[in-house]
Amino acid sequence: MEERPDAQKQILVEIAKKLPILTRAQSGAIRFCDRCQVLKPDRCHHCSVCETCVLKMDHHCPWVNNCVGFSNYKFFLLFLSYSMVYCVFIAATVFQYFLKFWGGELPNRPAKFHVLFLMFVALMFFVSLMFLFGYHCWLVAKNRSTLEAFSAPVFVNGPDRNGFNVGIRKNLQQVFGEDRRLWFIPVFTSQGNGHYFPLKNRNSESHNPLLANEDMWEESDDGSEEGSLVDDQDPSVTIEMEE
Repeated sequence: MEERPDAQKQILVEIAKKLPILTRAQSGAIRFCDRCQVLKPDRCHHCSVCETCVLKMDHHCPWVNNCVGFSNYKFFLLFLSYSMVYCVFIAATVFQYFLKFWGGELPNRPAKFHVLFLMFVALMFFVSLMFLFGYHCWLVAKNRSTLEAFSAPVFVNGPDRNGFNVGIRKNLQQVFGEDRRLWFIPVFTSQGNGHYFPLKNRNSESHNPLLANEDMWEESDDGSEEGSLVDDQDPSVTIEMEE
């Protein structure tokens, strides 16, 4: 209901103090989605195609007609790897007929051109997927999304492309989980809830009183999770506008 921009910013600042929000807009203001009317968690962006805010949004993929983000990033990487293996399988099984085609050993029928077409299509898709898969492997190793690779996330102390980079091993575990036996199986094993991500420089967390106390995010000695925000409650806040 507040119409003054300065007052609106102050309201967002007061709300953000109670949430695990460490990133800022390019102007330094709290990131707020005017369309969804919600504060954006870290690494969250609004997709104009899906018309919703997506947690840890990477990009909108027209091939799967969906946004790639926190909830399906592992499945997207597996989709690329499975597709590459499938292209190799097709090329390997067609290769013997491809050699016969060039040697003139195949019958002079229209079907022989199908072999040539299938061979080239499999190789072209494999090369394209190889570059795309390699690029996303590099992003996972750096703990960046495609959007963050082009525009560095802004923190209280300024932009930092490596703000979420906590090491290759932990970066991989954030996407694929700790159990390596499940890395190549299409089941959800990503860590976290998509609202909070550990930072490379933990000193930045002290700016937020909710993150200053590490005990709130770790299990107690008896195995309980009292006071933690991992599963007990959703730290997101919705602001409804009255007409």
